[in-house]
Amino acid sequence: MTSTAARSGSGQDLHAVFAPVFDRIAVGAVDREIDRRLPYEEVGWLREARFGALRVPVEYGGFGASVRQLFALLIDLAAAESNLPQALRVHFSFVEDQLLAAPGPAREHWLRAVADGALVGNAITEPGVGAVDRYRTRLTRDGERWLLDGVKYYSTGSLYADYILTAADRDGERVSVLVDARAEGVRQHDDWDGFGQRLTASGTTEFTGVAVPEDRILGPGYGVGGPTYATSYLQLVQLSVLAGIARRAEQDARDWVAARTRSYTHAAAELPREDPLVQQVIGRLSAAAFTARATVLAVAELLDEVLDTGATDEKALRTVELAAAQAQLSVIDVVLAATTQLFEVGGASVVSERLRLDRHWRNARTVSVHNPAIQKARAIGDFLLNDTELPFAWSAGERPAKEAAR
Repeated sequence: MTSTAARSGSGQDLHAVFAPVFDRIAVGAVDREIDRRLPYEEVGWLREARFGALRVPVEYGGFGASVRQLFALLIDLAAAESNLPQALRVHFSFVEDQLLAAPGPAREHWLRAVADGALVGNAITEPGVGAVDRYRTRLTRDGERWLLDGVKYYSTGSLYADYILTAADRDGERVSVLVDARAEGVRQHDDWDGFGQRLTASGTTEFTGVAVPEDRILGPGYGVGGPTYATSYLQLVQLSVLAGIARRAEQDARDWVAARTRSYTHAAAELPREDPLVQQVIGRLSAAAFTARATVLAVAELLDEVLDTGATDEKALRTVELAAAQAQLSVIDVVLAATTQLFEVGGASVVSERLRLDRHWRNARTVSVHNPAIQKARAIGDFLLNDTELPFAWSAGERPAKEAAR
């Protein structure tokens, strides 16, 4: 039973609630990586602790956490298991959408469902198609009901979820649809073949004649042109993953060095932990973890301001979008460098398969290619030089005119 004090939303109380859960999750991280065991049990621990209800107001049974508190805990979770914050990325965005929705029974229903442990995954992107204006997934009328048919990929987190947020074409109109993950006609596959973030359950989802009630058709959703909080928010989840990876990489390297007794004949000290060159590497790893965390939380504070005022101020939305884009470029560079530098602390033994220290670089490299940095750097420069609108969430076929920028 979670205490009332722990549900007050204070950062210290929330850390006390979730730190023991994160510690349990961290224990099996290497074995899960070796065995490619999806963390169903670990997601169950998070569900039991109601981690998904962090942003749900206390009056609906949640913790009432701020955005900054949420992202601080996502970094902590990523340090324990980098796959899990990414798997929950769309869940937390769904919660934000409910918080921003007009008061009413539907909003209250979903907030209370999340407070009771419900988790939301996603199945939006399609294999071989990509852009949101070319969805092949269809929602069609069949008498008094709607039927959903299509194939999606990058279905991150959906194998762990109770509901799947998907996107479809309905008579030429893009719509978002919330599907029961265990509904008849839903088939999910763990066929994600990336070399990193292997346990995010980011594979294929098939919808075959899935019955969809009218109240599960939520509107246009992802891909609507114009300023939105969602793209900076979703990007920041990925950056929190990188920040957590940096922290775990530094901790793993430090633990390995501290226990090591063998050095080189030409080393500056008999013990690696006393070697000034090794100490320098650990110092750099620590600085990288600090920088990544501080950057993520600085953007989270801007998101707090935007979301607290209803996410309708377009100037504020552009400010936070720019900040998230700039943070992406800096955090990626810092964390990729750190997860490479960690191998400088030792010789051939540091690359042991049993240690799996390579997972930190593989996971960071995989997370960093979501929204390629070269495209984001160009968009930042075009915005600053030419007032061209930042990309937000529209597809490649819907680039806005420059004169519509502000």
